[in-house]
Amino acid sequence: MSQWVYPAGTTADAEYDTSILPGAADGWAYTGLQVTDLAAGESRTVVTGGLEYIVVPLAGGARVTVGEQAFVLAGRPDVFSAATDVLYVPRDATFTLTSTEGGRYALCSATAREALPVSHLPAADVPDELRGAGPASRRVRNFGVPGVLGADSIIACEVITPAGNWSSYPPHKHDEEHEGVETALEEIYYFELRTEPDAPGAGSAFGYQRVYGTDSRPIDVLAEVRSGDVVLVPHGWHGPSTAPPGYDMYYLNVMAGPGATRAWLICDDPAHAWVRQTWAGQSVDPRLTTTA
Repeated sequence: MSQWVYPAGTTADAEYDTSILPGAADGWAYTGLQVTDLAAGESRTVVTGGLEYIVVPLAGGARVTVGEQAFVLAGRPDVFSAATDVLYVPRDATFTLTSTEGGRYALCSATAREALPVSHLPAADVPDELRGAGPASRRVRNFGVPGVLGADSIIACEVITPAGNWSSYPPHKHDEEHEGVETALEEIYYFELRTEPDAPGAGSAFGYQRVYGTDSRPIDVLAEVRSGDVVLVPHGWHGPSTAPPGYDMYYLNVMAGPGATRAWLICDDPAHAWVRQTWAGQSVDPRLTTTA
C-alpha cells in the first residue's frame, strides 16, 4: 500500500510540499501533481518539457506569465469556499507563477503529445455539478474536463464531500480502453480536510480512501487520509472516499492515460452499481444546495 499512499510532506523537495511526477513510482507513467505554499510576491518557474499543466489556486490569487502573456487568477480563500480560476499551459513552454497575497497552489500535470494554446478559465465558467443524493451527495467542480478546458491528455476536477457523506461511489474504474465504454486513466487524489464550522478538534480532521483491484491486476489500499495526503490510483476499482461525521472532505483529481482520445469514461463495480438506482428517491444533501 505504501507505494500508492503518500502522507503530507513525504514527497517534498526544495520548492514543493508535494511533488509527484510521471515515473514517481514503478508503474506510474502519465500524471503529476505539485503543491506549494507561497508568500506574497514569491514565485515558482516551471519548464513544462513534455508535460502539460493546469494551474489551480487552492488558496489565494496569483499572476501567471507564459512567455509574453500574463494572466491574473483571482483565486479563493480556501478550497471549500468556491471554485477558482485555472490556467492551462501546454508542453514545451515556460511559465512563472507568482502569489499576489500569499497562498497555496496546485500544479496538475500530464504527459502530452501536442502543444495546444494557453487557456484561462474564469471561476464563473467552471461547471458546478451536484452528484449523487442522500449520504452519497457531493459537489463536483469540473474545471479541467473535456468540453470545458482544452488539453491534449490531462483531465482534472475537484470534489467537496460534506461531513458524514461518501463520494467516489459506487466504486468504479477506468483502467482499460473500450471504445465508448471505458478509458484507461491513472488518477491522483490530493486531499484537504476540515472540521465543521464552529466545532472543536481543529487539525484532527481525517477521512478514508479505498482502492482495490481485479483478479488479473491486484491492488489493495485502505488509507486514512488527512490534509495534504495523496493517494495514487494506477488501476483498479476506487471508492469510496469517506468523510466521517464532523469532518468535511475536499479532493483534487488529476487523470491521464495512454489513449489517443481524451475522454473520462468509467465502469462501476457490478457488485455495487445498483446503489445509483437508490438516489432517485432521495434528496441532495441540503448543505450542498444552500452553499456556493
